[in-house]
Amino acid sequence: MDETEFWELIDSTRAAADGDPEDHADLLVERLVQLDPDSVLDFARHFEARYNRAYRWDLWGAAAVLLDGASDDAFDYFRCWLIGQGREVFEGALHEPDSLAELVQDFDDEIDGDGEELGFAADEAYEQLTGVVAPDLGIPPAPAEPQGTPIDFEDESALARYYPRLWDRFGPAD
Repeated sequence: MDETEFWELIDSTRAAADGDPEDHADLLVERLVQLDPDSVLDFARHFEARYNRAYRWDLWGAAAVLLDGASDDAFDYFRCWLIGQGREVFEGALHEPDSLAELVQDFDDEIDGDGEELGFAADEAYEQLTGVVAPDLGIPPAPAEPQGTPIDFEDESALARYYPRLWDRFGPAD
């Protein structure tokens, strides 16, 4: 599976799920089990590589604005959700996290921003196909600390300064 096929699977299943992250994960598993186990592992490698690329302080800050705070787990699930939004949103957010203000049309912090189940879709599909747990993917793990300069997520003025468009659109009301 190449990168284009990876993103096509992400996009087609998201569209079929009408953007609901849980339905998206279910549909993704359904599509993945139609592939051979090696293709599912290829998908998992693509997903994990992007998940690791998104382990950055500036993205964590954007998640904190969108989610009104983001714990370690919430940021993990946010990165899965971000991948689930497709290549344009994912790459745009990596290029400039504040651009999520324009890249994300609607954002409901009750359902959006949490793609935990998307992160397990390939593992679930692989296990359904083979009856065993997926092997190690053979890619480098994420760094121990996020890349970039740490941001104080408790400092609302800093968040408003770093993410002016996100803050204006999704920050707390005064």
